[in-house]
Amino acid sequence: MTLDLDNIQHILVTRTPAMTGRYEFLSFDDSAGGRAWLSELLDTVQSASDARKTMDSQDRWITLAFTWHGLRALGVPEDSLASFPDAFREGMAARADILGDTGRSHPDNWSGGLAGDDLHAIAILFARNDAEQHRCTAVHRKLVERCPGVRVLSHLDLNATPPFDHAHDHFGFRDRLSQPVIEGTGEEPTPGSGGALKAGEFILGYPDEEGVVANLPQPPELSRNGSYMAYRRLREHVGLFRDYLREQAGTPADEDLLAAKLMGRWRSGAPLVLAPEHDDPELGADSLRNNDFNYKEMDPFGYAVPLGAHIRRLNPRDTAVNMNRHRMIRRGATYGEALPEGADDDGADRGIAAFIICASLVRQFEFAQNVWINDHNFHELGNEHDPICGTQDGTMEFKIPKRPIRKVLRGLPAFTTLTGGAYFFLPGLNGLRYLATLT
Repeated sequence: MTLDLDNIQHILVTRTPAMTGRYEFLSFDDSAGGRAWLSELLDTVQSASDARKTMDSQDRWITLAFTWHGLRALGVPEDSLASFPDAFREGMAARADILGDTGRSHPDNWSGGLAGDDLHAIAILFARNDAEQHRCTAVHRKLVERCPGVRVLSHLDLNATPPFDHAHDHFGFRDRLSQPVIEGTGEEPTPGSGGALKAGEFILGYPDEEGVVANLPQPPELSRNGSYMAYRRLREHVGLFRDYLREQAGTPADEDLLAAKLMGRWRSGAPLVLAPEHDDPELGADSLRNNDFNYKEMDPFGYAVPLGAHIRRLNPRDTAVNMNRHRMIRRGATYGEALPEGADDDGADRGIAAFIICASLVRQFEFAQNVWINDHNFHELGNEHDPICGTQDGTMEFKIPKRPIRKVLRGLPAFTTLTGGAYFFLPGLNGLRYLATLT
């Protein structure tokens, strides 16, 4: 089935060369004001087709998405609202127990008003440089001011962490190395990434891996070319992470190896399966090699990548059952200034603000949270969660297989804290036009 790339928002199928940006979280106290805001932004939202054609000449890329309460605030009829899946209608904050968002990560502690029912929309701006980001932010501020009842609950400014030739998180790891490819986009999977997946795994209105077009929201304008996004803002405790590595390892080389064991890759992006003893930056930078590995044949017992390492949990590859039904697309960026090497923790807020895009919040995102990230018995490990983004309360372990005796890290601290989240519906372009013309 041919993808309607002219009606799919670009974020679903393209990765822009943005170096900065902003997320603006909005509330609509007046339906007409919300629709007026949307109407003025319609022409700025690029389709996947347009974004590809103008990638080299464009300086900004805009995406719009809405919570269930936001759709109601715009005037979507009740029968249409009822056609959306339960998880989306309830929202992320209401499903905190399911997701493992407890302790400091509980919605009671979230910032920016993201846990409230008055979070209605997000405007995602990715910009090529700071000057363009400032220009677009000023234009949007004026638009909000002239739309009655529209207000900005909060915003988050984004930045790329050095080096700027590819994405790194604040812990120093190269990011976004393993992403699924959607069939029909024309993109070719890199070696080791698996084949292109059916569009219905990510985009509403198309057959999925089982040949089924899933239950769709109504009316038809909302049932095709859209998707769902799980937004997660994770604060990275960089000083704590570095201190922990120093405490547990004897030398800088040992620190690097321990960090790689927790992640499953060296900071360069080189996978431990292919470079188990020493980092290989050339391998890490080679997209035709850095993802070309499996676990069942190449590392079945976790001597290279521990069974509970971050990348092994988020993408179990050939060790998972029906893996293709649980893949997700990830977009996003870092926020906050980088903590210089050797500097004491300054208490600043820095981290990753990401979107997990999928056709089913339950089967894909919530499954990953429950069965992969926060299942203490993943791979029959017992008393382990994901060491990077899993729920940690100081009682969990991390086991590193080693001959003749494995190493067990006990009392693992929480290196990240969830400080905000939400479920958004990402309409197609026709869906946005429908929402703008409601009465």
